[in-house]
Amino acid sequence: MLAGKRVLLIIGGGVGAFKSLTLIRILRERGASVVPVITRAGQEFVTPLSASALAAEKVYTDLFSLTDEAEMGHIELSRDADLVVVAPATADLLGKMANGLADDLASTLLLATDKRVLVAPAMNVRMWEHPAVQRNVATLMSDGVLFAGPVEGAMACGEFGPGRLVEPDQIADAVGAALADGPLKGKHILVTSGPTHEPIDPVRYIANRSSGSQGTAIAEALSALGAAVTFVTGPADAERPRGVHVIEVQTAREMLEAVGSALPADAAVFAAAVADWRVASASDKKMKKDGSGTLPTLDFAENPDILATVSQMGDGRPALVVGFAAETHDVIAHATAKRDRKGCDWIVANDVSPETGIMGGSENAVTLISDAGSEDWPRMGKVEVARKLAARIAEALA
Repeated sequence: MLAGKRVLLIIGGGVGAFKSLTLIRILRERGASVVPVITRAGQEFVTPLSASALAAEKVYTDLFSLTDEAEMGHIELSRDADLVVVAPATADLLGKMANGLADDLASTLLLATDKRVLVAPAMNVRMWEHPAVQRNVATLMSDGVLFAGPVEGAMACGEFGPGRLVEPDQIADAVGAALADGPLKGKHILVTSGPTHEPIDPVRYIANRSSGSQGTAIAEALSALGAAVTFVTGPADAERPRGVHVIEVQTAREMLEAVGSALPADAAVFAAAVADWRVASASDKKMKKDGSGTLPTLDFAENPDILATVSQMGDGRPALVVGFAAETHDVIAHATAKRDRKGCDWIVANDVSPETGIMGGSENAVTLISDAGSEDWPRMGKVEVARKLAARIAEALA
């Protein structure tokens, strides 16, 4: 898959650094050559000897090496690779990248390279969620830096949440997608997926019946064609797509914020089943039955319309905006009206009546609605629907 490709792997200082050794092995098994660069902090977790043995290459650690820098070695290193990968990418490295700082070999390489850069962040959940880190991430995304993860999970510090390094095989998948020579290479595409959960109280919520499987399939199909994909998902049951940057959210308002941070994009596919309403004032304590038979009164507020917000943007609007319409009756009429009302370019309409088995199932039957009219697609697997849609998007962006 990666035969003849050369990867410059920067190993940052974090507990997840031990996974970089497995990543080297996987990349080499897939045909790539790997040149490791280990930061000073990274050497506290991974030794240059072990990385060199697995890579069968010299390991670089020092910006001021007399032998390596005799002919400006850091410039040669930064230009000689097909892709620069940072795994793990610590908060420190992300901050240096976002702000153009270069005080060691790794950060100097990242500033001097003319190749694409893929980062796999890894840090404590509180660090990842810190506004400064999120500002740096937004800057890097707008600069075209590719992301693999992070994901939610247990951490060495004992906390649980987003910030965990993705597994080495998933980073390798992202490397393959970044180096793919498909028709969407160089394009950034945003995909939303899954339901949103709108809290009523700490244990109850409002949601739509969405597994997220169609959104996952679309993200993977776009990535397979070479696109850099940002995947914003609510709490879906489906596995997250491999080789893309995943942002986990809960509510519609969080999804809107995540979508805004992921822009600009060449195209956006809004496959998420966003709850139309939320409880205006969710209780901070579990609501209890008092035995009187009196039912609670819930006041609702309308959620932000993410599809309309992006479709009606001025500057920064994606060239192609695709919405989804899940309907139970008068499917084409409702979907066509939705396209006109929202202002998107395409609507993918489907009938999700209970008897169809589509909501939560493995198949879909859709109609693509655009300026050219409506086009019925036969019922097929959601993966096949995703591939057909991705191919159409590639044609539209060509």
